[in-house]
Amino acid sequence: MAATIPSLWQGVLGKGLATPAYLEEQEDGWREVPWTEAAERVEALGRALLARGVGHGDSVAVVARTRLEWLLLDWAIMSIGAVVVGLYPSNTASECKYILEHCEAVLVFVENDEQHEKVASVYSGPIVRFAEIAQFEDEGRAYNGPPAQPVSEDDVATLIYTSGTTGPPKGVILTHRNLVTAASRPTSTTGEDDTVLLFLPMAHSFARIAHQGSAYNGATVALVSDVARVPEALQRTKPTFLPAVPRVYEKIHANTLGEIERAGGLKRTLGLWALRVGARASSTDRPSPLLMAQARIADKLVFAKVKERLGGRLRLGISGAAPLGLDVLQFFKSMGILVIEGYGLTETSSSLSVNERDDYRLGTVGRAVEGCEVRLDEDGEILVKSPSVFAGYYKDPEATAAAFTQDGWFRTGDVGEIDADGFIKITDRKKDLIITAGGKNIAPQNLENALKASRFVSQAVAIGDRRPYVTALITLDRDEVNASGRDPQELVQEIVDAVNRDRVRVEQIKKFMILPRDFSQEEGEVTPTLKLRRRIVQQHFADEIEQLYA
Repeated sequence: MAATIPSLWQGVLGKGLATPAYLEEQEDGWREVPWTEAAERVEALGRALLARGVGHGDSVAVVARTRLEWLLLDWAIMSIGAVVVGLYPSNTASECKYILEHCEAVLVFVENDEQHEKVASVYSGPIVRFAEIAQFEDEGRAYNGPPAQPVSEDDVATLIYTSGTTGPPKGVILTHRNLVTAASRPTSTTGEDDTVLLFLPMAHSFARIAHQGSAYNGATVALVSDVARVPEALQRTKPTFLPAVPRVYEKIHANTLGEIERAGGLKRTLGLWALRVGARASSTDRPSPLLMAQARIADKLVFAKVKERLGGRLRLGISGAAPLGLDVLQFFKSMGILVIEGYGLTETSSSLSVNERDDYRLGTVGRAVEGCEVRLDEDGEILVKSPSVFAGYYKDPEATAAAFTQDGWFRTGDVGEIDADGFIKITDRKKDLIITAGGKNIAPQNLENALKASRFVSQAVAIGDRRPYVTALITLDRDEVNASGRDPQELVQEIVDAVNRDRVRVEQIKKFMILPRDFSQEEGEVTPTLKLRRRIVQQHFADEIEQLYA
């Protein structure tokens, strides 16, 4: 099979699977979508794109939540050699404007009138609403013009825009070879009898590998566009596999512990006993007969109820985009549900290493996937060579060159360790990017520079890595503040509100703290060139940071 998305798609269709391709979210439940229907619609969409004049290498953007139309468009756009550019529905108009202009989009698909209004305010090209998809497909069925040009492995398949540490986002170029390499490994994760619940946004590379990898393995993908419907979707679609960001697993863990604590009395005692039994049983390969009997009781009285809320069939979860606490991983294992971690960046097509179902080590991100070479630089930075490594940053040769060593290894920006068995552990992040507990990448410098644009702010540090929301430590120019006669707290609140105004919710500063002094070279908090040493700042003000998340 050629390493192209059209070949992957045709290979799946050639299996003649009887199980559904998708479970499409509708108001009253989830509709089964056969592979034959998906195939016919993808073909019609591809031909309609050709009818509209979309050519090989043209960029086509999609602004939508995770819906069937998005996934079918993903296959169709790449099937004719065009380039998929996903935008988050939460992207502001100015962010949409930058991306659409930068990628030179020739056509944009939007989910609804709200997205249409936003995109139309910054983009003068053709826009198609999802409500018009049926008519668009009919155009394709009536098309009798020339077919698409052949697609090659090195053709650009998609541009995924990621937040840079400074300035506008960078467009990561992923080729067909990149995507197929990522989708086809590891092959043991899902199979034709699996149902995968997909609610991750398709503009994110983690969602793309989850979708395309599931299709490669013939699994059914159940779609959820609204995170609020995930609990219902778990009940109705009964997934066996759940790709998610840490926040989802953390909430399940926290809710379960909260229910046990609130129950009080005998129920609380029983719940805590079950957790202890589960932890002991999951930590040994050879539990005693007594421990096995206790585990069965714990499962029947406590864990079965939790598992039923997850649909009753969930056997494997995979967490990516940010680290997940060992306590949460052990909690799920104690219930008999294995949640494993994988590791990858957008630049590696979200594929670098992963724990396997039968070969895992909790607290690590697993071994390097097949065909992927990993080594550590002198400073411990993880370096990688793989067919899944991106082709560069779009229209940015300088950033592309800086991302690789002289001998061609990609610099991940993460510091780690590799044990004797090849399991990788991430220990630190060289990059300054914040990755929230929800898996959202946020560039702290953008927030900090906006705060420091005020004459009243001397220094600012954005906090939020592995945290549920973004906060800030702020130091003031006391002379300016005193001269203003304003209350410092009210003054800074106004500054923060102004910075938040043109940002999506997940990027907004939820809380801040004014520090009693500025950062200094003497304390090691800034370099001689006045660059922040974030780790030192966070160590020195650890108590203040904890107060912001109390």
